[in-house]
Amino acid sequence: MKKILAVSALTLVFAAACTFGVLFAAQSAVANTGSGYSFAIDAAVLKKGSTGSEVKKVQQKLKNLGYDSGSVDGIYGSQTKKAVEYFQRKNGLSVDGIVGKQTFAALGINTGSSSSSSSSNGNYSNADMQLLARCIYAEARGESYTGQVAVGAVILNRVKSPKFPNTISGVIYQKGAFTAVSDGQINLSPDQTAMNAAKDAVNGWDPSYGCLYYYNPAVATSSWIFSRETVTVIGKHVFAI
Repeated sequence: MKKILAVSALTLVFAAACTFGVLFAAQSAVANTGSGYSFAIDAAVLKKGSTGSEVKKVQQKLKNLGYDSGSVDGIYGSQTKKAVEYFQRKNGLSVDGIVGKQTFAALGINTGSSSSSSSSNGNYSNADMQLLARCIYAEARGESYTGQVAVGAVILNRVKSPKFPNTISGVIYQKGAFTAVSDGQINLSPDQTAMNAAKDAVNGWDPSYGCLYYYNPAVATSSWIFSRETVTVIGKHVFAI
């Protein structure tokens, strides 16, 4: 009887040890992914010959932006490569036909999968994102999608600049900064396009190439704004530094 009890006790200890080992291994595996972020495609590279859902995302995004990537079939062929190269050239990226981290960001494709609600919006709250989208909609709803993202990027560039307030609301509501605030259009509800443009800008796409200013030369009245160095023109807006 004592032998049976001893064996049973040993069996329970062994089972407990095995369970602990499995749990420890599982915890270690989670910890090794870093900061609770699971296997994102941050380090992934898409190029000719690649296939899968991520290729399909890139093809669809290119098509939405007006670049002919061929069929949205998840196959990275010659036509997709040409479209990527054209997109890279137009957006000041290294032209290699390969979709890496910078090209993903420029396309506005979030390559990280996080359980954090703020991960896809940087450090900005939902209220910040709503306000950014409202300003984009009010200031640029008649512009192309790229032009709308560029307006959002200018706002974010100001947030990062020591010359301006360091919050989205501070930048947007700075006295005399935006016509949309002066005429009340900032209070209009943004459409989905403006919401997407806000997300793409926050995700790192900057068609303005770091600009702090933009203006419509047809209606601008400030002589000072015309003195700024022009970087690019998108639609009716001149983007300057």
